[in-house]
Parts: sequence; C-alpha cells; structure tokens
Amino acid sequence: MVHLYNLFHYGMLLYAVSMLGCYIFLSSLAIVEAVKYLRRSRLTNYNLLASSAQAPSVSILAPAYNEGANIIENVRSLLSIYYNNLELIVINDGSKDDSMAKLIQAYDLEPAHLDYAPQLATKNVKAVYKSTNPVYHKLLVIDKENGGKADALNAGINVAKNQYLVCIDVDCILEQDALLKLVRPFMDETRKKVIATGGVVRIANSCVFKNGKLMDINLPKEYLPRAQALEYIRAFLLGRMAWSNLNGLLLISGAFGAFDRQVAIAAGGYNHNTVGEDMELVVRMRRYMADRNIPYKVAFIPDPLCWTEAPASYQILGRQRNRWMRGTIETLNMHRKLFLNPKYGVLGLMSYPYWLFYELLAPVIEFTGFVLFLVLAFAGLINWSFFLVLTAFILLFGWLFSTFAILMEVVTFNQYRKPGDLRKLIVTALAEPFLFHPFVVWSSIKGIVDLLRKKKSWGEMTRQGFNTVPQTPNAST
Repeated sequence: MVHLYNLFHYGMLLYAVSMLGCYIFLSSLAIVEAVKYLRRSRLTNYNLLASSAQAPSVSILAPAYNEGANIIENVRSLLSIYYNNLELIVINDGSKDDSMAKLIQAYDLEPAHLDYAPQLATKNVKAVYKSTNPVYHKLLVIDKENGGKADALNAGINVAKNQYLVCIDVDCILEQDALLKLVRPFMDETRKKVIATGGVVRIANSCVFKNGKLMDINLPKEYLPRAQALEYIRAFLLGRMAWSNLNGLLLISGAFGAFDRQVAIAAGGYNHNTVGEDMELVVRMRRYMADRNIPYKVAFIPDPLCWTEAPASYQILGRQRNRWMRGTIETLNMHRKLFLNPKYGVLGLMSYPYWLFYELLAPVIEFTGFVLFLVLAFAGLINWSFFLVLTAFILLFGWLFSTFAILMEVVTFNQYRKPGDLRKLIVTALAEPFLFHPFVVWSSIKGIVDLLRKKKSWGEMTRQGFNTVPQTPNAST
C-alpha cells in the first residue's frame, strides 16, 4: 500500500508539472502569434477582397439534421455573407422534423436538374433543390437519406464546384466578414500550400440576432453556457493560436472551417467510421501532404468569426463531450503511426503526443487519481498537508491560466464589453473546477466506456433556438 501511495504521490505531481509546463509554453507562443496576426490584419482591405472577381471561389457546406428550430434564421445568415464568388449548399440529412418543408417554403425551392457525378460514396441523394427566386441564386439544398454528418458533408463535396470548401454547422451564425478572413491565408501563403484554415467559435446563448445577423453580443446568462464561453476563449485564443504558430494543428472545429477541395477529395473526404470526422479529416489531409513531401500549412484565424448555440443542460453537454472523447480516441487510433514518428515533424513529435497525453489521457488520469485518492484516504495514507498544498497550487494555476485567457480576450478582440462581464467570467473561472470540469471528466469517461461497447451514435443534440428580434420585411440577402 505504501508503494501505491508513492506511485500516486509522485506520479500525479509529475503529470501536473508537465501539463502546467506545456500550458505555459503554449501560452507564450499564443501571445507571439496574436501580435503577428493583429499587425497583419491592420494592413488588409477586406472590402476590396469581397468585391473582387479574383477572390477564391468558395462553396459553403451546411449539413442539417432536425434543425427546424433555427434553420430559416441560419440559412438567412449564411446568404447574407459579404462575399462575391460563393455558393451555399445546405444538406438535409434525412431530418425527421419540418426542416425541409420550412426550407422549401421560405426559399421557393424546386428540384434542379444537375449533372451529379459523385466522387465520394454517400447515402442516396433524393433530390437537389434550387430557388426560383433570383434573390437566392447562391442557394442549393440537397435532400438525402440519413447517413450522419460525415456522409452529409461528402454529399455536399460531390455537388460543390468551387476551389475551397467551408464546412459549417447549420446552427451557426457567421460574422459578415467571416469568409473574407477565413480565405485570406489561402492567398497569403506562397512558400507552402495551405490545405485548411479554422476560425474562432464563440457562444451565441443570450446574444440577440435579427434577420440572420448578430445584433447584440451578451455573455451567456446561464452558468453552463458561460463556462463553455470561458472554455472556448482558452481553447481558441491560447491553444489553437499556439499550435498554429508551430504549424501543428490537429483539429479545425467542425462548426466552421475551410479546406482545399482537391486535397480533401484526394485524401478520401470525410470518414464515416468515426464521430470525430472533423479532426480525422484534418489529420488525414496532413498525412496525405507529408507522405508526398509537399510543403503545407494548416492555418488559424483568431478573430471571432462564428457564433453557435452551446448546450444549456448537463444532459446535452454530456452527450457532446462523450462524442468528442470517442472521436478523439478513434482519430488517434486510426493515425497511431504518427506517434513520435520524425517523418511527420511537428505533427508526429509534438501534436500527436500532446493530444494523447493531455487531451485523451487527462480525464482518465484525473478519474483514476480520484479513485486512488479515496482508497488511500480510507487507508489513512494521505499526507494531508502535501495534498492540500498541491491541490491549492493546481487550482490557483488553473484560475490564473483562465484569467490570463480572459485578459488576452480583452486586449485583442474584446467581445464581452457589458458592465460586469469581466467579473462574471472571473467568477465562472473560480467555480469551474467544482461545477463544470468534474462533469466534463465524467462525460469523457462515459465516452471511453461507450467506445469499448462499440457505441457509434452521435446522441440527440436538442436546440433551444436563438434569441431573435422580429424579422423586418424584405430583408437583404
């Protein structure tokens, strides 16, 4: 039992110190990358890019399954994007609600006769619709049998004709200049081929929308969405900014990301055999380029570009984090050849080990540590003074790290400007280790168990709908 105590004692200490070291290292890289990005952005004329016929052609792919609560508002938002060379493809993935009926009625849709020559295998496509209203000439709607998000996106890729694919969750609302900023890295980089770019996703709960446009930004009023708002600030402004600096990004959010269409098809499109299809595609595209010795880059845009509704209940949040964990394990397992493989550079020597040890194994180690703590406490082997000091240190570091992320948000993009918003975020950070994080760990453990039981379902993600003001007549699109 004493040996068990020593293993627990020093093992947890070593793991905690190594994780904190990684966080400090990544935070320093994030600062450097943020400063570089802000300097470049001040010199960019996005209005000129938006109206230029030479701007890259883009196909937006928006898969939808039972999104009737928000679908009209969301499609209206996507149609209002400020960009010239654009097509919008909404894929109705066998919805059981009134999503398709709402789309047909709202956008005057009729079946279109297109030359459909699929390059990627998908479930049966029933029909492709176009609008009879010239105002909506950019819109295509695919109605297909249910096959999951990956299958729906592959159907969209088959129909898309443009150079770059922007994959977005249909329940997201984009900033008006989001697409301009997202495609810029494809034009800026000359030494390496940019194969994908991702942007910052923010929480839309409690924000106000009108005619598909964001009108008023509010920090979420409920605790769970507010905790996720803080979590997203940390993940995007610190984590992904740092990995972008290293060209080591393994993940572009499925809510909003852009891909080179030719590379995505050559790599095989989205994988039907994982619930983490967004992460898996990025890793597979990177392997495709590295295996052919083609210099490439995966870029990240730190601007708040996309707003999405976050789970407001523990039940829905649990399903989401369960799925995220299963997707992470499936992706890392499919691409285990990368682990410490120098052929893949940063991807194999840094990115993959980090995800393995500090994303996949973190909840396992935390949960195991808690169980061992209970066993050792019952046996009377806990050094309480050391335990309390270590716990206080970890909690303090976590709070300081969150506070640093909040301050990074304030000095860069400063989205939450209402009186009291900063104080609420800091209080949320103080409560997070007790009210939010343990549930996320437990949901991840359940995800591992479900994976072992070969559970493949996404889990129902019920939407409450956006907070909207009444629509004005003849809204511009």
